[in-house]
Amino acid sequence: MTDIQNIPLKTIKGADASLADYAGKVVLAVNVASKCGLTPQYEGLEKLYAEYKDKGLVVAGFPANDFGAQEPGSNDEIATFCTTNFGVEFPMFEKIVVTGPDKHPLYAALTSAQPDAQGDGAVFREKLTGYGMTPNPEPEILWNFEKFLIAKDGSVAARFAPTTAPDDAALIAAIEAELAR
Repeated sequence: MTDIQNIPLKTIKGADASLADYAGKVVLAVNVASKCGLTPQYEGLEKLYAEYKDKGLVVAGFPANDFGAQEPGSNDEIATFCTTNFGVEFPMFEKIVVTGPDKHPLYAALTSAQPDAQGDGAVFREKLTGYGMTPNPEPEILWNFEKFLIAKDGSVAARFAPTTAPDDAALIAAIEAELAR
């Protein structure tokens, strides 16, 4: 197991956890938000989880309020929103900070291990700038729904831009490659 797998976490219900709970599985860690233009990705993430969970994939949702205050709710409110609106059954964790000086140790480790995201991050960065926002500098998390693919051994295999849809061919190929290892 790697250090990433041993970083202490809490489930959205407050129970102690870590990614070591999923050792030997492939984990797609996603910083999520309920009031974001990308929130409909929850549906695709749940479909991805349903399709691949029996093959060893775990989607892990990490709510964060770091971008435009788009995740203002409590852990209970977030859990209810995800279940009611998107039927989310994949593991959800407590709300954390994913960028800046107070970022959770998991996200510090993820961004350090995989500083570059695949996908159209540059285009999305330009859109944010066009909306008058100042995007985080790389390797910080750009926005909600950035995705990290964690291999069975706990190493970080890939990182995908927030706008990479859960059914994106490159993401699916990366997941299938890691599952086959």
